[in-house]
Amino acid sequence: MLDHAKSAKTIALDEYGIKNAKVNYQLSSDQLHEIAVKTGQGVSASSGALAVNTGEFTGRSPKDRFIVKDDITKDKVWWGDINIPFDSDKFQKLYDKLTDYLSNKEVFVRDSYACADENYKTNIRVINEFPWSNMFANNMFLRPTNKELESFTPEWTIVNAPGFMADPEIDGTRQHNFAILDFTRKTAIIGGTGYTGEIKKGIFSALNFVLPVFKNTLPMHCSANVGKGGDTSIFFGLSGTGKTTLSTDPERSLIGDDEHGWTAENTIFNFEGGCYAKVINLSKAQEPEIYSAIKKGAILENVIMDDNGDVDFANTSITQNTRVSYPIHHIENIRIPSIGNNPKNIFFLTADAFGVLPPISKLTPGQAAYHFISGYTAKVAGTEAGITEPVPSFSACFGAPFMPLHPTKYAEMLSKKMQDAGVNVWLVNTGWTGGPYGIGKRMALKHTRAMISAAMDGSLEAANKDNYHTHSVFKVKQPRVCPNVPTSVLSPRQTWNNDDFYYETADKLATAFNTNFKQFEEFASDEILEGAPNLKSK
Repeated sequence: MLDHAKSAKTIALDEYGIKNAKVNYQLSSDQLHEIAVKTGQGVSASSGALAVNTGEFTGRSPKDRFIVKDDITKDKVWWGDINIPFDSDKFQKLYDKLTDYLSNKEVFVRDSYACADENYKTNIRVINEFPWSNMFANNMFLRPTNKELESFTPEWTIVNAPGFMADPEIDGTRQHNFAILDFTRKTAIIGGTGYTGEIKKGIFSALNFVLPVFKNTLPMHCSANVGKGGDTSIFFGLSGTGKTTLSTDPERSLIGDDEHGWTAENTIFNFEGGCYAKVINLSKAQEPEIYSAIKKGAILENVIMDDNGDVDFANTSITQNTRVSYPIHHIENIRIPSIGNNPKNIFFLTADAFGVLPPISKLTPGQAAYHFISGYTAKVAGTEAGITEPVPSFSACFGAPFMPLHPTKYAEMLSKKMQDAGVNVWLVNTGWTGGPYGIGKRMALKHTRAMISAAMDGSLEAANKDNYHTHSVFKVKQPRVCPNVPTSVLSPRQTWNNDDFYYETADKLATAFNTNFKQFEEFASDEILEGAPNLKSK
């Protein structure tokens, strides 16, 4: 490992408007862990990880995420409910209040960077109110060596103060919490929320604007890994669909688990230096790599532990969104540096709680663009107040909250890259089989892994070359056989044992797809529109 010890360099924060602060610069993970425990902000788990409670917010707050509307962004950003405009003058006033709040306090500062490819490297300075927030930044961003720190100049700055509450009437926010990006100042400010995901998602949202607009590089909310033959696979998917789990494969080297760039030279690079995985129902048997990564240096968020510090991963009394953050080197089999070549397979992961999508199916380029723009998964009963049955959830490009441009911009880039690189695209249902949530059961992880492995090694295609079944509603190519998977699993209709109920439910989901896509129809080509599902009832 490279030397990432504390730098002898010290810094002042006056240029940021933070006066007379006690600056803890570039502390080690162990030092930050110790401070968090000593100040009562966290406790040590039996695994050695630091366990913290993020407070009022245990997840992102999309309606409180803003982008400053200025000369850089006004004609490029897709403004609306996802990218909410914020006034530049109000940003400056709120920034001044935030930095005044941090003045005369003890703060934690970290210099790091995003983008593993040297050609896209983006230096970041993170200023945190809390030690565990700074430890999160150490885990999630890429870590400079001491030599690199000697000449480090930040390009972007993140100022993060969970204890600072905005006044909506004065500050222009929706409520007391906020996360705001300013592309002219190259600054992100986050206040009123302790949820650490806002820190990394702020800088990734910035990259999702900068890379396609200025560097002809496609940013992707995905995980990626590399086989022993050098073939790269990409896994798109919303939270809870298996992005981290399925890319963490003992037979393949992990590039990263959440955000990547796809360059004009057909290389794939990781944005970050760590992983931020859900731990709901985590078990050593099912996910040994992630389980083993929870050790000293990792941060557990919003979990319940017993008096011995043992975590009950099934306990969701605080939130369903229990998480662990750890540096990527906590996973044994990683790619160094976090860059891959020659992408060969793309997997769109969806946890279909309606249980009607095939467990794996092959997509045409038009279908791939359609499903990418749609970004489907489903919420199940109990995940949010008032949800009593499966509800379709669509997030354009499998990451709409982090995508400042119109979704079709990303889809056009992806479609061109897929065709230029000759990539196979697969839709994988990691959700339910044998019926919808409440009737059927969750797809067996061992079967999903076997299907993905067969797709990657070519045996799935070889076994079904002229034998795919075209799904009558979703029109995707459904394999009839797959090595190491029972044939009965491959047909969702057959697992139901009730054709009428199956097609009635499939129609319901197809209608939801078509309704959601109406907002994109005027921007989509005929080929993309042809990727839409049929309605069996018609």
